[in-house]
Amino acid sequence: MQAFEWEKPVLELEARIGELKQFIHSEEMDFSQEIKTLERKAATLRKEIYENLTPFQRVTMARHPKRPTTLDYISLLFDEFVEFHGDRSYRDDQAIVGGVALFEGRPVTVVGPQKGRDTKDNIARNFGLPHPEGYRKALRLMKQAEKFGRPIITLIDVVGAYPGIEAEERGQGLVIAQCIEEMSFLKTPILSIITGEGGSGGALALGVGDRILMLENAWYSVISPEMCAAILWRDSSRAAEAADLLRLTPTDLLKFGIIDDVITEPLGGAHRDHVTTGLQIRSFMRRYLATIMKKPIDQLIEERLARFRQIGTFNEKSLAEL
Repeated sequence: MQAFEWEKPVLELEARIGELKQFIHSEEMDFSQEIKTLERKAATLRKEIYENLTPFQRVTMARHPKRPTTLDYISLLFDEFVEFHGDRSYRDDQAIVGGVALFEGRPVTVVGPQKGRDTKDNIARNFGLPHPEGYRKALRLMKQAEKFGRPIITLIDVVGAYPGIEAEERGQGLVIAQCIEEMSFLKTPILSIITGEGGSGGALALGVGDRILMLENAWYSVISPEMCAAILWRDSSRAAEAADLLRLTPTDLLKFGIIDDVITEPLGGAHRDHVTTGLQIRSFMRRYLATIMKKPIDQLIEERLARFRQIGTFNEKSLAEL
């Protein structure tokens, strides 16, 4: 499994522990106390490292190639998933998956961007960068959910919508705006979960939820750190500095009221334990779905609109007040 630079001290300790265990088996010597000491040290060090990650380190965690994808979460969280295809206008975009499933016996509509697992899959799914038809498919499924009274679950993991010329020719900006507008008024509960990357309009198009949850090693921002650095300083290598300024971590976003809760991951990241991560998400989903489904739909829409209208508000002060 791919290791991060900051994990090396722990990996060195784990390698030493493995050597001692192998030595015990081969030489029949007792190093059990030494092994226990090293294991305690490794556990303490691992905890210290992952509790003090920088914003850009969390961005890097969100991009781990073994991190669970939307389809992984669908298999972990839902039963009897039936995938729907196509936008009824142009084609089926494999960078967005969606369909109907059961969540603990309740019919729901689930939608989310899908990254590939290998080169062939990534090419088929355009490296998880949706085209306009992907968002039209998502919107079609969400409007269908409204018609049949199904709650909507959006699982967000996308660095951004596809920025190619052909996507712009087919109305990328317009369809993202349509998603945001129509989700704002959908007469059904919406729960959005940022599972990895939450970048730009690609994420915002699926993020108009009544409740927004976020995994602890995910990020959510109007722009990626690399693009921000390229615009501000014309130097994408300053991405770590940009990540600090963007305030894109779950801790910051919870403080600003952008999200409602942070879902803890297994120590070391979701890529280390898909099943435990899924169980954590399930617990939060159960609680927050129950909350929003109790509300009358008119009240839900009113609160949804108020929630997003207040984002970015600020107070003005005159020079005399400063």
